[in-house]
Amino acid sequence: MLLVTGGAGFIGSNVVAALNEAGRADVAVCDALGSDGKWRNLAKRQLADVVPPAELMAWLQGRRLDAIVHLGAISETTATDGDLVIDTNFRLSLKLLDWCTANATPLIYASSAATYGDGLQGFGDDNTVAALKTLRPMNLYGWSKHLFDMAVAERFEAAEKMPPQWVGLKFFNVFGPNEYHKGAMASVLAKRFDDIRAGRTVQLFKSHREGVADGDQRRDFIYVDDVVRVIMWLLSRRTVSGLYNVGTGAARSFRDLILAAYSALGARPNIEYVDMPPQIRGSYQYFTEASVDRLHAAGYNGGFTALEDAVAAYVGGFLDRADRYR
Repeated sequence: MLLVTGGAGFIGSNVVAALNEAGRADVAVCDALGSDGKWRNLAKRQLADVVPPAELMAWLQGRRLDAIVHLGAISETTATDGDLVIDTNFRLSLKLLDWCTANATPLIYASSAATYGDGLQGFGDDNTVAALKTLRPMNLYGWSKHLFDMAVAERFEAAEKMPPQWVGLKFFNVFGPNEYHKGAMASVLAKRFDDIRAGRTVQLFKSHREGVADGDQRRDFIYVDDVVRVIMWLLSRRTVSGLYNVGTGAARSFRDLILAAYSALGARPNIEYVDMPPQIRGSYQYFTEASVDRLHAAGYNGGFTALEDAVAAYVGGFLDRADRYR
């Protein structure tokens, strides 16, 4: 059996789909389904169990698992409840690290590009303690992920006992099917698609930085299928451990992303640039781009989907259909 925490969420449900498609029905999901329709992300899946997060550690007692893919977290970058975020994102992760160590079980977990903060230290995924100590996350979510990265790195450098495989993945700007429950945290494409299709004006932020054009703020947008391929590869490469960026290595603008959606629909662009709210101007990231050299050096050669191709697949296969779920 294999456990996916956060398995009803965005990336998690896509991982569960890939495991089912690979012939695995012995997949347990740990997640809180709530009342916002998140269950629809799993409606087409075959599962061995659905475990409430509060019952997870008791559920694990006496079990043998092939691996844990730990994607469950409070992922809102605007989260403000420090106690809840630390308990969910840091302390539970430590418990799973301890369990995987004691039970010789591989652990693949979600870190985040939010750990890089404003990016002034670059986006290199050096997993030494010294390198991690230079990072300054800008929000509570990023800090909680950084704390766990640091804890894992400290244990590794101290030559303490570890799981047989441990991998932290610093996801950049992931988009794709099954992100619809995320609300404000969903990708700009998911949030603006209905406007694009209806011919309504799509608003993007103006630039408030010299040398950067309106709409030319850039992110490393990566399609969720590419993220899932990395995770599936790691599940089959038990000798690979470490902390790795998961992005395309090519930053693209928000304008590029939206123009690709217009192109996928054969529609004429209708974009308006509006002032960025003053309260976020000081902390807004104008550029993120993953360094993926270490992932390639570890042996990954699955490639990454070009932005225009990824948007076309998302629009044609999901967003522009009555059933948008994978």
